[in-house]
Amino acid sequence: MTEGKLTMTIPEFARLAGISKNQAYSLAATDALGVPIIRFGKRLVLPRKAALNLLQGEIQKGSGNDN
Repeated sequence: MTEGKLTMTIPEFARLAGISKNQAYSLAATDALGVPIIRFGKRLVLPRKAALNLLQGEIQKGSGNDN
């Protein structure tokens, strides 16, 4: 059940964003995502709501543009 999860992993984010895991980890390591990264030991997670808002914003920014 993923509806109740408050966080998502970097690989989950990568799948939703349509990018590679390596690229997502690189973005997370440089704070380029603009979403807080939470570290639990070696595990990195993103707040689900913030990550989805980021992706939704990118979709809205890109809609109607073929750049």
